[in-house]
Amino acid sequence: MKLRGRARQITFHVFEPQMVEDLLDRGAVEEGREEDAAAAMENRRNAAYKAKLTRSLKEDSKATAASQDVTDEASAKLRGWKEFGRDGLLR
Repeated sequence: MKLRGRARQITFHVFEPQMVEDLLDRGAVEEGREEDAAAAMENRRNAAYKAKLTRSLKEDSKATAASQDVTDEASAKLRGWKEFGRDGLLR
């Protein structure tokens, strides 16, 4: 078959008319479309959740880094603070 002057190989899937009629009578096509729509919605929901989780982790790491900077400045003024932190009591 030629499309726009170029030869292309095209495959046509041919089904028996009885099989197509049976699928349409059972409503399998509409059911499949509904399942695909539900799966797409679920995938979108999962992707949005992952994006939200990633954003929150980035924000938490920025907030943690900022609080560590403040803690380091404050701990420089206090005696024994480094030993207190080293013992794991600041967690």
